[in-house]
Amino acid sequence: KDHCALLFHKGALLKDPKSLLVQQTENVQSARQLRFTSVKDIERSTPVVRAYMKEAIALEGAGKQVALKKTADFDMPEELEAYLKEDAELRKAFKALTPGRQRGYLLHIGGAKKPETRVARIEKCRDRILAGKGWNER
Repeated sequence: KDHCALLFHKGALLKDPKSLLVQQTENVQSARQLRFTSVKDIERSTPVVRAYMKEAIALEGAGKQVALKKTADFDMPEELEAYLKEDAELRKAFKALTPGRQRGYLLHIGGAKKPETRVARIEKCRDRILAGKGWNER
C-alpha cells in the first residue's frame, strides 16, 4: 500500500469540511479513513487529526449512532432469488444467517457483472451458506 490510515468507526458522522475522510469502498456505511502517504504528511495533519479525534470522542460520548442500511434494503440478485426459491435447504440456511453474513453474500454475488459469474458464485458458496458461514469465512 502507498499509504497508512487512521480509521474512524463512525466517521460518517464527522464533519469533514475539507473532504479529507475517505470511504474505503462504496459498501462501507459508517467507517471513514484519514490517509497519509508520508511522515511529513502526518506531521502537517496533526491539528486536523486532533480535531477529528476530539469530535469522534464527543460523538461517542453522546451515544450517536450511524443509521445503517438494513439487509432488506440491499438488492437481491435475481439468480440468488431463483436458487433460494428452488432449494428449500439453501433458503432455510440463508435465512438463518446473521444479517451481516446475508449482506456479505448479497454484495459478493451481486458484485459480479455477468449472470453466469453470479451463478458460479452461488454454487461455490452453497456449502458455506449451509454451514452457516459468511462468504469469506473458512
